[in-house]
Amino acid sequence: MKVREKKEKEKAPKVKLTKEQKKRYRKIKFLHNLKLMPFLAPSLIGILLFYLAPFCVVIFYAFVDNPISLEFVGFQNIVNVFKNESFRLASMNTLKFSAMAVPSAVVISLLLALMLNHKIPFASHFRTSFLSPMVVPVASVVLVFQVLFDYNGVANMAIQFFGGGKIEWLKSNYAPYVVLVLFLWKNLGYNMILFLGALGNIPKDAMEVAYLDTTSSWKIFWYIKVRYLSPTILFVTIISLINSFKTFREVYMLTGSYPYGSIYILQHYMNNMFASMDYQKLSAAALIMTVVMAGIIFGLFKAENKFGRDMEE
Repeated sequence: MKVREKKEKEKAPKVKLTKEQKKRYRKIKFLHNLKLMPFLAPSLIGILLFYLAPFCVVIFYAFVDNPISLEFVGFQNIVNVFKNESFRLASMNTLKFSAMAVPSAVVISLLLALMLNHKIPFASHFRTSFLSPMVVPVASVVLVFQVLFDYNGVANMAIQFFGGGKIEWLKSNYAPYVVLVLFLWKNLGYNMILFLGALGNIPKDAMEVAYLDTTSSWKIFWYIKVRYLSPTILFVTIISLINSFKTFREVYMLTGSYPYGSIYILQHYMNNMFASMDYQKLSAAALIMTVVMAGIIFGLFKAENKFGRDMEE
C-alpha cells in the first residue's frame, strides 16, 4: 500500500514555486511558528532553567580545578575520574546491570504482549497484575523486597524448607539478580502496554497476505511483526535503558550509600561525591555518563533506521 502511494507521488508533476511565492511561504511559516511561541514558551523556559543551564554549569565544573578559583585544567578531572577505582567499579557494575536488565525487559514484555494479543482467558486480570507495580509507592516496594530477601526473609525460609542454606541476598554476588527482579517487576507492565498498542497498529492487510503466503508463525513474527514493531522496540529499549539507571533509589533505600560491591553503581559514586562536595569528580563523571548514553542511543537509532527502513517505504 505504502509503496503504491509512493510511486503515485513520484509520478505526480512537481510544481515549481517562484521566488516571490517561496518568500511568501517562508513568511507565512514564520508567522505561524511565531503564533505557537506563547504556548511553547513555558516549556522552553522550564527546560532552559532547570535542564540546559544546570547541565552547562556541570560541563564548566568538569574542566576547572574547583568552584572557588575556577582555574581551567582541561581534561585532568576526567582523567582523574577514570583512574579512580570506585568509578571503574561503579561503571562496570552499571554496564553489567544494564546489559542484563534492558534486553530482559524488552524481550519478556514483548512475549507477554504477544501472549495477551491472542486473547487468552483472564487477559484483563493478567494485564492489571502487571500494571499494578506502577502505582505502588517506592517505600512499599522496598519494604516488600526487604521482607522477601532479608537474611531471615521469605526467600531463605523457602530455601530452608527444601533443605538448602540461608543466603545473604543483598550482601553477596546474588544482589544484582535481586535488583534485576525488582527492575523487571516495576517496568514490565508499562513496556507490555506499549507493545500491545503497537501490535494493534500492524496493518491487517499485511498480516492477511503473510498468512496466505506462509504458515510459519516464526517467519510472520520476524519478517512482519518485528519490522512494524521496530520503532516501538527502539522506544522501549531507550526507556528501559533510562529506567535501569533509576534503580539507584530502590538500591539506596535497601542498602544505603555503600552497598555490597556488586551493586555499587554510578549513581552511588555520584551521590557520594556530592555528599563530600567533590564537584569536579561529580561533574566529570556526569559528563562521561552523558557522552556514553548519547552514543548508545545514537547507535540504537541508527540500527532501527536500518532495520525498519523497508517498512517505511
